[in-house]
Amino acid sequence: MTTVQTPTGAEKTMVLNMGPQHPSTHGVLRVLLELDGENVMKADVDIGYLHTGIEKTAEALTYSQAITITDRMDYLAPLSNNLAYCLAVEKLLELEVPKRAQYIRVLLTELTRIGSHLVWLGTHAIDLGAMSVFLYCFREREELLKIFEMVSGQRMMTSYFRIGGLALEPPAGWTERVEDVVRTFPSRFDEYEDLLTKNRIWLARTQGVGMLSAEDAIGLGVSGPSLRGSGVDYDVRKYFPYSSYDEFDFEVPVRSEGDCYARYMCRVAEMRESIKIVKQALGKIPAEGPIKADAPGIVAPQREKMKTEMEALIYHFKIYTEGFAPPAGEVYQRVESPRGELGCFVASDGSPKPYRMRMRTPSFVNLQALQKMVEGHLIADVIASIGTLDIVLGEIDR
Repeated sequence: MTTVQTPTGAEKTMVLNMGPQHPSTHGVLRVLLELDGENVMKADVDIGYLHTGIEKTAEALTYSQAITITDRMDYLAPLSNNLAYCLAVEKLLELEVPKRAQYIRVLLTELTRIGSHLVWLGTHAIDLGAMSVFLYCFREREELLKIFEMVSGQRMMTSYFRIGGLALEPPAGWTERVEDVVRTFPSRFDEYEDLLTKNRIWLARTQGVGMLSAEDAIGLGVSGPSLRGSGVDYDVRKYFPYSSYDEFDFEVPVRSEGDCYARYMCRVAEMRESIKIVKQALGKIPAEGPIKADAPGIVAPQREKMKTEMEALIYHFKIYTEGFAPPAGEVYQRVESPRGELGCFVASDGSPKPYRMRMRTPSFVNLQALQKMVEGHLIADVIASIGTLDIVLGEIDR
């Protein structure tokens, strides 16, 4: 107990640890709350319980080996992590990725965005007492995981992008599965909104809660839906297009209220826009063509260009283990992950391993806004505010 002057005239406040248990803090997050009754006087955010050292580990691996550890950071959007890293190394190498591979990358990262938002919406809803929405969101996410497994062989921690293109040729019939998603998901999004958007309990728990002004959001470096929910129209896909995003027609949802409800509305609208992008990508992907850049010694050629299966395996293994040496220099590449601006910095000293690899992760930056959002509110609003930031501790404690 500490002695301070409180609005209610009480002489003492209570210091309470929220976390680092997983439920309601969306990972091993500890929030040290100073309370006057149920009112939050002060909130200190404590991280570091999940530290993995991924960036330092990457510096001990070849450029190709490091790809698979990037998808362990934001484990709800692994392909977004892969893409940021691969684009950074490709920029360092000045590699031009074939259009077919670029369009497939766009399609899969937008499906990743939808899948991540579904996890966010389901868990955020269950935090506030809406059990059914959680079950429905995970029903739809299961269909996306089946597509990722079909394409890459892995449901979670999906690692399919490679420096210069894609790991494998997509299997026959995969586009039909994607077309099913494009056809059925919009009506499922309608179901979520029917349950929540005008629900009196949902409105009471989210409107006017977790307020974050545009000025504070910009000053704190917030990005993604958490920034756009405060009225700031900024999306990396529009301002710094990558992987041919400038060829796609889509809107960036923006709300001006700056509360939990605004961020909810932004993310639901984003899922609808991602469906539009996926539909366009399906129409753009050529039926045939290379999925890898033509760069011998850096990118293993497609299987049909090799004489035997064994020759192809040996070539792949050599590039993976011995690596390649990019020219000395440094690059920074940003992408729009489901949580905001994800940046990858890579420095090369001319060796087969990154001299430095650092990630600018949106969860880490966005989390510092929590203190501004919860002080002066009720303790129950802390749960709503944490959920509405959509953090992933894997990329915070990387």
